Amino acid sequence: MNIQIYSRSKCFDSKKAERWFKERRIKFQLIDLDSKGLSPRELDSVIAAVGLESLLDEKSKSPDAAAMKYLSSREQKIEKLLEDPRLIKSPIVRNGRLATVGYRPEVWEKWE
Repeated sequence: MNIQIYSRSKCFDSKKAERWFKERRIKFQLIDLDSKGLSPRELDSVIAAVGLESLLDEKSKSPDAAAMKYLSSREQKIEKLLEDPRLIKSPIVRNGRLATVGYRPEVWEKWE
């Protein structure tokens, strides 16, 4: 397995995801979502796995969060997510082409 966890330092679900993988001694790469964000190709891969709408964080403190509802095109939403990673829900856990958003141990167990 090649696990990547895109997380936020103050996100409770991100901490739980890290702990879940540590307890099972599964190696993972931790990536800070706020400082690094996702590259366009990584974002496309995650969207293909989970869908665009499941990535949007309705509880985001970003000033652009309210505007996301009014963007009509998919391309505009993707562009906004690339500009401001605070709009992306965390954690994002990737295993190759597979991905989850949020704390999803029931899915991760099937990856083992």
